Amino acid sequence: MIWASGWRLASAVSNAGGLGIIGSGSMYPEVLLEHVRKCKAATDKPFAVNIPMLYPAVEEHIATVIAEKVPIVFTSAGNPATWTAKLKAAGITVVHVVASAKFALKAEAAGADAVVAEGFEAGGHNGREETTTLVLVPLVRDAVKIPVIAAGGIADGRAMLAAMALGADGVQLGSRFVCSEEASSHAAFKQFVVDSREGDTLLTLKELAPVRMMRNAFFLEVQQAYARCATPDQLKELLGRARAKRGMFQGDLEQGELEIGQVAAGLKDILPAAEIVRRVMAEFAEAQRRMAALDLTTDAAQ
Repeated sequence: MIWASGWRLASAVSNAGGLGIIGSGSMYPEVLLEHVRKCKAATDKPFAVNIPMLYPAVEEHIATVIAEKVPIVFTSAGNPATWTAKLKAAGITVVHVVASAKFALKAEAAGADAVVAEGFEAGGHNGREETTTLVLVPLVRDAVKIPVIAAGGIADGRAMLAAMALGADGVQLGSRFVCSEEASSHAAFKQFVVDSREGDTLLTLKELAPVRMMRNAFFLEVQQAYARCATPDQLKELLGRARAKRGMFQGDLEQGELEIGQVAAGLKDILPAAEIVRRVMAEFAEAQRRMAALDLTTDAAQ
């Protein structure tokens, strides 16, 4: 959710009854501090900060969330043992993002309070295992005793219910909120996502860090580089710096890196965050009713 989830989106989601998360991976330390303080002013509900541990100034981000008493931190892209104990000592609930049962166990052993089991369908940087959410969630549920939050390919109440049937205690939605009015992503990128179709996202750049992105001119250049058997250094040079900012925040739909999940093909509108939360919960309740009716029909047939 870099370049998409700042204080406006996080506070709007929390005010609507969800848990809003500030995506700090695209923020300088002083920017994160500003967003945390503005979020605290905009909501009296709990919110979280996601901190990718590969971020160069991770120590400063950790210091910020501790000093500002952020209640919940989601860590990702690194070893959970590095910061979990320090965060928990400060009274912070720690959730670690994983792409395999093996790393879920490591997060539990490190003291994480919960894990996000993020499947291959998810947008942005992804696990190398390419395990889908349908497979990953039961594997993680069976492996750990701490709560499991499902992510990847979830954008409505039907998918939320399905994830819980697989053993998840909750769900995390990313791509659906990229297409919210409060998301800080560029309006052109939001519309590009809404206009996308099935198959318009692909996972690539596994030699650097696997990332799911949309097809555009830059993506074609990446594919051509692979056809030339480009080395990891050559791929890194092609990627350059600030490619994601250029695409998702500044709206360069041709040369920017456009990160989004597979579920983008099912997104048809840009809505206020509160309306997204309301619809997801209404769809969840309707899916529950439909399943209950199916059970009654089955019982009657027997």
